[in-house]
Amino acid sequence: MGEVYAQVLENAGYKVDRKFKLGARQARQPALESGQIDLVPEYVGSGLGYYEKGCVTGDGPTNAARLQAIDANKGGGLTVLAISPGQDQNAFVVRKDTADSMHLAKMSDLATAQDQIKWGLPADCDTNPLCSGALKDYGINYPPKQRQALDACDVPMAQALQGKAIDLAELCSTQPAIQQFGFVTLQDDKKSQPADNIAPVVRNDYLAKGDPAGLASVLNAASEKMTTEDLLKLGVDVAVNQKDVAAVAKQWLTDKGLVK
Repeated sequence: MGEVYAQVLENAGYKVDRKFKLGARQARQPALESGQIDLVPEYVGSGLGYYEKGCVTGDGPTNAARLQAIDANKGGGLTVLAISPGQDQNAFVVRKDTADSMHLAKMSDLATAQDQIKWGLPADCDTNPLCSGALKDYGINYPPKQRQALDACDVPMAQALQGKAIDLAELCSTQPAIQQFGFVTLQDDKKSQPADNIAPVVRNDYLAKGDPAGLASVLNAASEKMTTEDLLKLGVDVAVNQKDVAAVAKQWLTDKGLVK
């Protein structure tokens, strides 16, 4: 989505300096608040949970509105633009052999098997209520006895699961590896994870430099066309078919009539 937003802005005449791979939200959000960066693609549920876990809901528009109420007072003011129909949620997944042998279908099933599992969890899980907090809600004695720190929703995490270095991984629900390797996504039966539609979050001081309505219109046009199915397809193109991210983004924007 970062590349999609970058290209659609460039097409509209904006100069874009890409600063991707800044790390987890704990590193990226302070960079946004301090003005080191001006815009990020945000998952509105996870973004809200970063500040207030108790405010997160399963409804994207509600999460966006609540995040806006908080962001308005952060770093001189941040604006949450329109959310996409598509979303990508946090997901805890296992190999099919693990699901079969330990009888795992939903997150609640993990409590009785937790000490037999080698857990793959992100390094920020301790301080992330949507990770450690969610696991505790499911009766997991956190931290688990056996755990390995890997970036959530990243290729090494999926490879570690496939290679049996870990038995459970935190991935993203539209991550291509889930389909590629036949992983089993455990049902979030307590609905611990937020509705995670995507929206650009922009610094107000950056918006004030130009045409706020014009910039918002350009970004919102891209967001409103991004579906969950599109997110999965684009992910497969990049991660499985090894296509260039910029080329994949350009083709999607072209197909949607957003660039020529």
